[in-house]
Amino acid sequence: MAFPEVDEELEHLLDAEARFDTPWRTVVWNDPVNLMSYVVYVFRSYFGFSEDKATRLMLAVHHEGKAVVAEGTREEMERHVQAMHEYGLWATVDKAEG
Repeated sequence: MAFPEVDEELEHLLDAEARFDTPWRTVVWNDPVNLMSYVVYVFRSYFGFSEDKATRLMLAVHHEGKAVVAEGTREEMERHVQAMHEYGLWATVDKAEG
């Protein structure tokens, strides 16, 4: 015999768990202020990206208007966004598509 209220509570908990497991991402947006070389510098110094990867991401920001530079937990991505703001870059946290 099933208990409907228990099933509903379990379903609610599973939905909440799925939301917490959802990957998040840090998105850096294009702006008219920062030089491309500075954006490469930030990506290399903060994230530790290679020159090639930092340049590819910077070019995505420049040509496509944005680039995903990191993916992980929401807390990690919020820290990255805060750091990007401290460097003077425009960045946001977004749910990863999946």
